[in-house]
Amino acid sequence: MNFILGVLAIALGAAGYGAQVLRWLRVAQREHYLPDVAIAFRFRWTRSQPINVAAEVASVVLVVAAYVLHRHHVALSFIAIMGVGILGLVEPRGLSIKGRTSKLALTTRMKRLCAVTLGCSLILIVIFGLMVSIPVALGVAIVSSAGAVDFALRILEPLERKSMQRFVDQAATTLKQVSPVVVAITGSYGKTSTKLHLTQLIAGARTVVATPASFNNRGGLARSINEHLSHGTEVFIAEMGTYGPGEIADLCAWIPPELAILTAIGPVHLERFGSLDVTLKAKAEITVSANTVVVNIDDPYLASLVPGLVGQGKTVIRCSVKDRDAEVALEIGSTGVAEVFHGGVAVGSLGVLAAGVQPINVALAFGAGQALGIDGQQLVQRAPLLGAAANRSTLATAESGVMVIDDTFNSNPTGATAALATLRGLEANQRFVVTPGMIELGSLQQEANMEFARQAGEVSDFVVIVGRTNRKALLKGLEGTSCLVTCVDTRQDAVAFVRTRASARDAVLYENDLPDHYP
Repeated sequence: MNFILGVLAIALGAAGYGAQVLRWLRVAQREHYLPDVAIAFRFRWTRSQPINVAAEVASVVLVVAAYVLHRHHVALSFIAIMGVGILGLVEPRGLSIKGRTSKLALTTRMKRLCAVTLGCSLILIVIFGLMVSIPVALGVAIVSSAGAVDFALRILEPLERKSMQRFVDQAATTLKQVSPVVVAITGSYGKTSTKLHLTQLIAGARTVVATPASFNNRGGLARSINEHLSHGTEVFIAEMGTYGPGEIADLCAWIPPELAILTAIGPVHLERFGSLDVTLKAKAEITVSANTVVVNIDDPYLASLVPGLVGQGKTVIRCSVKDRDAEVALEIGSTGVAEVFHGGVAVGSLGVLAAGVQPINVALAFGAGQALGIDGQQLVQRAPLLGAAANRSTLATAESGVMVIDDTFNSNPTGATAALATLRGLEANQRFVVTPGMIELGSLQQEANMEFARQAGEVSDFVVIVGRTNRKALLKGLEGTSCLVTCVDTRQDAVAFVRTRASARDAVLYENDLPDHYP
């Protein structure tokens, strides 16, 4: 009997371990292989539902029980590990092994991570197997699976950086050979939109290459240069992102910008930075090698940089939607028409900006175009080409006649408020807001989501809350509003709900979209 129970315990333990590791490997890949991410998401999922808390506690209790019982009650010890294995197969509830929106991709990097993770776990299994028993060792491996993935990420971090270096070196060489004017853009938000607008404005006067989508880290930038930069390129626009101090300085060491653009400072990724002051310091690294800096002075954090930049002898182009006397200002009149001013002098009218186009991002693009020596009138003439970046408050009408605002990418408090304003401005019979809320806002996350929900409740007739990550905060913010509230588990459920309720002349705002490795 003990032999059969032992075989079953090993089989279920191995299956449970495999299921757990696959989950946390998928999370690690989706989170860009950042160290410590697996444990962080394990806690996130555990906190999301009481049943996951119970499963996590039960797993640990059963492993301890199996260890205590292994000498004198072997059968009970094996049964306890069978329970751990079963829990490993099914928990945390809601986090699938395969994934619906973000499947595990077996890349070369993932193969290395798999091998090192399994190696770390194997050492643990051998040690506990010799000390106790193989089934108990498998139980320990199950409850420590997220830790094994994070430990493997730490081990591989220097190797992965070294592996990437040859592509970085190749990109740096290509950049020197082509020798374009390098424009670097960073900020908490607005980077991609400003990059798009600048490209749209100067493409008629300069041969320009811009980094695609959000390829804004070391690997993405190297790939963009290696695959897209060619002789004859006059301007290279590089979007630069960061999760902490030092990263942008590292990028600028091999992609030195002549012109830097700072879009905004906000609580995006605040849980990684810790404070907005640290965010500002990290983003300001982009100005070190730049001769000219284009700054959004409506942002008080960025405005505080201006005196220091001027003191360093840099040319600073201040951009604003509030101060007409700035080097570049964009004013929206009562009719919605945008007017451009250079140093208080009117340059021209841009007409009514397309839905989803933020005036400050256009002002920054005009400032950069001016710094590149392009005539203001020429920039104004290309203004009709300005359009919103994909998934950033873009407006379209579905075949059903329902107006859809897609603001599913890089949601932040400022952008979310702007998207709600767009929804409010539509002539619609009914208004829907579909959202999982905003993430990575650190200590401000609950407050920001409550405020967003309060605003959404005032604007819309229906609010559909997706997932559990921000459900409590969103529900709290909706208290006292008259809209109807529905909670669903997935984006697909939300879309199905909207389709059953919305009809022609209704409007739907999809605000943010989280991949399914979030609760």
